[in-house]
Amino acid sequence: MTIKAGDLLPEGKLMETTEFESGTQCAMAPKEVDVIEATKGKKVAIFGLPGAYTPTCSAKHVPSYLENLDKLKAKGVSEVWCIATNDAFVMAHWGRDFKAIGKIRFLGDGSAAWTKALGLGLDLNARGMGLRMQRFSMLVDDGKITSVNIEGPGKFEVSDGATMLKQA
Repeated sequence: MTIKAGDLLPEGKLMETTEFESGTQCAMAPKEVDVIEATKGKKVAIFGLPGAYTPTCSAKHVPSYLENLDKLKAKGVSEVWCIATNDAFVMAHWGRDFKAIGKIRFLGDGSAAWTKALGLGLDLNARGMGLRMQRFSMLVDDGKITSVNIEGPGKFEVSDGATMLKQA
C-alpha cells in the first residue's frame, strides 16, 4: 500500500555518511539513521528518486532543492532529505559532487526496505537497474506526512523543490 498524506512515516533505517578519508577521498563508514527518531519534532522535506547520478535526478531533481533550500528553511523546514536505493557511499559522493553535504542529507536505502515500506518500489530490472524508488516528494511534520507527491512513470512534474516550497 502506498503512503498518503495523513499517514505516519513507516519505521525504517537509512544509511548516511558525510565524512571522507583525507588520503583517498573515499567516503567513510556510514551511520544508521532511524527514520522515526530523525524526524521527531522536525519539519522535513523528503524527496526520493530512482538513483544517484541518473540523468533527471542529477540535472533537475537535486538542483531544484538546492535552488529552493533557503526558501524552504525560511518556511520552517528543518532538513531536506534526498533518498535513493543506492548505498550510502554512492550517495555521499553524489552529495559531495553537488557541494551539498551539510545542506541536504543524502541517505541510502540500499536494500530498498524502506522504499518497500513506503509502497514506492519501482521495478527497473528490465533496464538492468533492479528495484528502485519511484520519484516522489513529501513533507513530514513530526513523523506525520502532511503532503505527498508521486510522479507518474518517466515524469518530473510534481516532486521538485518549487512544488515542495508551495506546500511547506
